[in-house]
Amino acid sequence: MDAVYLDNNATTRVAPAVVDAMLPFFGDQFGNPSSRHAFGSGVSGALKTARRQVQALLGAAHDHEVTFTSGGTESNSTAILSALETMPGRNEIVTSAVEHPAILSLCAHLERQRGIRVHRIPVDRQGRLDIAAYRAALSDKVAVASIMWANNETGTLFPVAELAELARQAGALFHTDAVQAAGKLPIDLKEAGIDMLSLSGHKLHGPKGIGVLYVRRGTPFCPLLRGGQQERGRRAGTENTPAIVGLGKAAELALAHMDEMTSRVRPLRDRLEDGLLQRIPDASVTGDRQQRLPNTAHIAFADVDAEGIVALLDRQGIACSTGSACASGSMEPSHVLRAMGFAAGAAHGALRFSLSRDSTEREIDRVIATLPGIVETLRTRSVSPAGTGRSLAIPMSALA
Repeated sequence: MDAVYLDNNATTRVAPAVVDAMLPFFGDQFGNPSSRHAFGSGVSGALKTARRQVQALLGAAHDHEVTFTSGGTESNSTAILSALETMPGRNEIVTSAVEHPAILSLCAHLERQRGIRVHRIPVDRQGRLDIAAYRAALSDKVAVASIMWANNETGTLFPVAELAELARQAGALFHTDAVQAAGKLPIDLKEAGIDMLSLSGHKLHGPKGIGVLYVRRGTPFCPLLRGGQQERGRRAGTENTPAIVGLGKAAELALAHMDEMTSRVRPLRDRLEDGLLQRIPDASVTGDRQQRLPNTAHIAFADVDAEGIVALLDRQGIACSTGSACASGSMEPSHVLRAMGFAAGAAHGALRFSLSRDSTEREIDRVIATLPGIVETLRTRSVSPAGTGRSLAIPMSALA
């Protein structure tokens, strides 16, 4: 039985064309792109091509606005720390309560270690940002507002162009974590007033360990890593040439397949949701069903623990998740769902299905046929203590 992979918000399969593009740079084209001989110049040209490919995906005005990093986490940290360094007299950050741990953990650290004030803007029941609270938090003390483009669990989209303009009016920089949006939604940074943007290669069928920090021309900047003059002095260290070339190719493919995310992937996602909601009682889609990623379905199931569902689906060769892979191993309910007002019991019963352009109708139908029986089995085995309104988690040994 073929495996069904619906955890593409955690990571994606590297596209075969990306692998093919990378392979020469593990062999004959092994030179250091900073070297001034033929071995280096050929590799340097490949990096320029990759930079232009990413520029095209982002709709950036200039290719030198693209800086290659090790991934989304480094890009996020660099953006926020740079803003604090380059905006004198400003020691506050505005972010949302539902950001990725790469943002929230850094902000918590800066609060503890440097006394930075962090405004965490709440969201409503559908995961939509409280714009009034965001506007009220902006002041001449704010160095940077960092708000994700799309939530990694629910897929809910944030109005980043509007948020960037409000930050600009307050004299603050605006950064967006676009790790989940890049490659799934059209992006035009020439039009949006976004100062900095982060993306990660492995979320769009590229390799792991490579990402991008976009920095709009004219934006003040302070590098996180110092040393050589690679990346125009913005990120020291010998370039990871194979991964950069792979990310460039992945960006080119994502741009070429962008329409497919709406025309084919979104209907598959809707088919999955409709099929499950019709067959499973007490299930509901979380997040903003109108303004969200085309590939993401986040569904809460009452009176059942999602960890048990994931385990039994995995035995059937079906992969999904309970939320962010970066928070796996934690027994705490999703911070995203808690911020949206879900009780702990409901938050423990939520699953994320995230599709890609590799997903097929046959795979979706297999999930629809398999999952209702699993939920019914787990609900039958669970015990709901009187008055609690939630089921007890089932030990994994009971699923054997």
